[in-house]
Amino acid sequence: MALLVAALLCLGGGVAASTDFRFPAVFNFGDSNSDTGGRVAAGLESILPPYGSTYFGAPSGRFCDGRLIVDFLMEAMDMPLLNAYLDAVGDPSFQTGVNFAQAGCSITPANPTSVSPFSFGLQIKQFFAFKDKVTKLLSKGDIYRKYIPQADYFSQGLYMFDIGQNDLAGELYSRTEDQVAASIPTILLEFETGLKGMLLTIIHETILIYACAFTGFENPTQACCGYGGPPLNYDSRVPCGQTVSLNGNPVTAKGCSDSTEYVNWDGIHYTEAANFHIASQILTGKYSDPPFIEKMPFVIKPRF
Repeated sequence: MALLVAALLCLGGGVAASTDFRFPAVFNFGDSNSDTGGRVAAGLESILPPYGSTYFGAPSGRFCDGRLIVDFLMEAMDMPLLNAYLDAVGDPSFQTGVNFAQAGCSITPANPTSVSPFSFGLQIKQFFAFKDKVTKLLSKGDIYRKYIPQADYFSQGLYMFDIGQNDLAGELYSRTEDQVAASIPTILLEFETGLKGMLLTIIHETILIYACAFTGFENPTQACCGYGGPPLNYDSRVPCGQTVSLNGNPVTAKGCSDSTEYVNWDGIHYTEAANFHIASQILTGKYSDPPFIEKMPFVIKPRF
């Protein structure tokens, strides 16, 4: 099964940073592919077991059975997993970065029927609000330093963007493929507009992660946690982990016994195994433009 995976890595520290790939902080923007708890923290949705069961042992705010691509990339750099920007419970630390990603968000501005109000443009505004707040807190001395980035981390950090699938998926529900294709320039223009301010003030170099192929999975299209059986094991009326009534009978979307054999977790999102595979491929550098194979020192060592 081949799948196009589009992502953008933006390096705040310029050419030297792209050689070393050592960053003091990471700032992530995106949708459910990299949401580490933002949507749940916003109160827009709750996540039930078996989400999180593979690694965290309980739902972790991620739409997955375990870790996401961004989690594996953080682990590869020997950095703590990113906390969601809106997560204020449990004294979260943002010292080594913050995650603005929100499940359901789009690049284009949200409208009354959007799954999430946190569009890409709003995430960018949240970032600048966060940066301004950090600057003010740092001016008050050392009391907050263990919770927030240092001022120069913003110019030296790694910025990651993985977003856009909801713009296309939403369009496909009501338009033809040709109409959706025709909308792509508008979506890209919106992305460019949202990114422009950051490119001018913070980001100095970009790397495009453009493609990845899934191989070796026994069940490349069937959902691990779903209802309906082969070939897809997915019914949008029966979300993963929930029991609903269909034709007067209770039915439950249960998780499979071994998610490592699946690419698809719940009919929409990847399994931890698929996320690990993608992260491993990203870290080879061969799917990047420009390629950075000779500059990438990481060999991913998952913590199971």
